[in-house]
Amino acid sequence: MKTTIYRLICVVCILGAFASCDDMLDTVPQGQFTAEQLDDSSVEGLVASAYAGLEAHFYGNNEAFAGPSTNWIFDVRSDDAYKGGGGTGMEENIHLLEVSEINSDNVSCLNKWQNNYYAISRVHNAMNALNAASGVSNADQLMGELKTLRAWYYFDLIRIFNRIPYFTEEDDVNTKTNDEFTRDEIFSFIKSDLLEAIEVLPAAKSASGRITRTTAQAIMAKVCAFISDWEGVRTYADAVISSGQYSLYNNFGDLSKIAFNNGSESVFALQCSTASDNAHINWSNLLNCTYSDGNLYGTGDDFFYGSQNLVNAYRTDPNNGLPLLDGSFNDVNVTENYDGCLDPRVDFTVGRIGYPWRGHLYTAGWCRAYDVYGEFSNKKGWPAPEEPLASWPWGCSSLNFMFIRYADILLLKAEALIELASGTNAATDESLVEARALVNQVRQRAANSIDGSYSPQDLDPSKADYYVGLYPTDWDGNLYWTKERARLAVRFERRLELALEGNRWFDLVRWGNDYLVNTMNNYMTKESTLRPYYSGRSVSANEIFLPVPLAEIDNSNGLYKQY
Repeated sequence: MKTTIYRLICVVCILGAFASCDDMLDTVPQGQFTAEQLDDSSVEGLVASAYAGLEAHFYGNNEAFAGPSTNWIFDVRSDDAYKGGGGTGMEENIHLLEVSEINSDNVSCLNKWQNNYYAISRVHNAMNALNAASGVSNADQLMGELKTLRAWYYFDLIRIFNRIPYFTEEDDVNTKTNDEFTRDEIFSFIKSDLLEAIEVLPAAKSASGRITRTTAQAIMAKVCAFISDWEGVRTYADAVISSGQYSLYNNFGDLSKIAFNNGSESVFALQCSTASDNAHINWSNLLNCTYSDGNLYGTGDDFFYGSQNLVNAYRTDPNNGLPLLDGSFNDVNVTENYDGCLDPRVDFTVGRIGYPWRGHLYTAGWCRAYDVYGEFSNKKGWPAPEEPLASWPWGCSSLNFMFIRYADILLLKAEALIELASGTNAATDESLVEARALVNQVRQRAANSIDGSYSPQDLDPSKADYYVGLYPTDWDGNLYWTKERARLAVRFERRLELALEGNRWFDLVRWGNDYLVNTMNNYMTKESTLRPYYSGRSVSANEIFLPVPLAEIDNSNGLYKQY
């Protein structure tokens, strides 16, 4: 990697939407500081620059899109999504990820790698400034925020790339290799940063978007889940839940409303704004807006479509409103003529022809390449077109992107309880009983969202048979919520609840190579009947992690090896 990546002087834009005008994140550093000049204002400005690394927008636009902080390109690698856009040749680098043609010269690999290391560089500049300064009033808290950010950036890298270089603010990056530390060691460094941050961070937010103790605990729960540390998941997810600071929104559609930014379900979010010449919009999703018949959003590029397999997953059993956990959900395609039962979250997640989209009728005219990708334009990231939008690029708004939301934490705790359960009977095993209650809490919100009058309208109960039931303990006198079925249920629930939010691929990865390979190869085989570009494609275990970008190996002077 070019050493210039790490020697940037981080005096660039701050994330103005993090807080109001009198908060620290409005402080803009104007140059490099001497130790004597470092004070509360200058140090906090550098901390703000480290936060701004979450935007993945450093030197252009395409690097934010092709290597996004929202990780939508990894949903495209999963069974949840198609690349979308004008055809397979547009942003072909992402198409190659979709069909698992993995190459070290793929620009998306390079952009993702560089974006996170640029962000880590900003963190380290701020840390060094903080260490050099004297008399900074909230130094411990700021260091806690920086360690949490560093943990997040490294966690994002290690779940995508197999072997990465790890260094701190004190290291000479020109000597660091990508095989100095094992994956286990890097995870231990990430956890150490988070543990130290938890000790010094405040329990409650001092300003919107600021990292708190529960932010670090939520990230720790995600890290523990990725390495199957189920006791850790239970401990840290429970800390977030028991804090009393979070709750599910009343309606699933509220997730896509600007008015709910930093609301009760938001645990860790990218702060977005259309002010200041659109400097802080969600650059990572800037091309993903629907094509928008009638130019309601402007003519979006229409990338990032829900797959037919994902939409089929929202089918429910007409007898009980439960998902079809036996795999039969994909036996019938949900199309315009489908008349079976559905989980309403499908119509909050994707556009369907003939159904409402934020109060407007979604038609084939909203789909840029219907013949290639079908009809299911992603919906979650777009508020109603009547909301204030950026003049360019189309559709971009001040809607935050939640890296972690409360439903994710509830389901992680449920998953941990299931994995830790010593028995198999939900009537007697307390862990299974509690896990069922947590999953049902998420499902109850979905059931509560079946309301065609909710504004803006996304559901049409007059056309769709929406039905969401809760998981029982037994069924006709037979045990239903066994440990095996509970595991199937919580995994399925994560897919339904968190679809198109950048989680699915990482869930498949952490559930094991065999699980991922079987899931993806069955998916590609079936989807090839609808999407011919999947024909003959498959995923193997050695393609799960991205290779070290070729450009980084070439520029490392022999420090980096390919894995």
